Amino acid sequence: MSGEGTLERAGDASRLRYVRTFRHAPEKVWRALTDPQELAAWFPHQIVGELVTGASLRFETRREGDPSFAGRVIEADPPRVLEFMWGDDRLRFELEPDAHGTRMTFTDTFAEHGKAARDGAGWHACLDELAYALDGTTVPFDRIEHWREIHPGYVERFGPEASAIGPPADHPVNG
Repeated sequence: MSGEGTLERAGDASRLRYVRTFRHAPEKVWRALTDPQELAAWFPHQIVGELVTGASLRFETRREGDPSFAGRVIEADPPRVLEFMWGDDRLRFELEPDAHGTRMTFTDTFAEHGKAARDGAGWHACLDELAYALDGTTVPFDRIEHWREIHPGYVERFGPEASAIGPPADHPVNG
């Protein structure tokens, strides 16, 4: 799949940005971003809470033993913008109709620059899964194996400073 992430510095923060085009109307893409059953097909955590501006959220892991963590909705403007805190990261999804369906710009803003390659490959894999989910087709790869395949490219493109923090030792990508 195409749609590699780009990395930029934004003051003291780092920002990963992805632009993807989907062959579906913004309303369908919005449902994939907000409906719990559709999120389960591609988003790394279960979101507990209402996706409305100002609401508190909990992110429950799908891996046994991983802790849940908190967040909050910064902006929810269906079917155009969804922005929320995902722990310490700020995730923003912007949807625009275009001639092919929907152009989505996804941005992850975070403080720890050293995790950019790790998270860049992770979001790339998740967004690839989102594309298959929207098309109603089976994902032809394992997320962990896909991450392992694309991560070296992010390390190479982003460099050593952005690759200093890898997955925890007990994470499946290390298994």
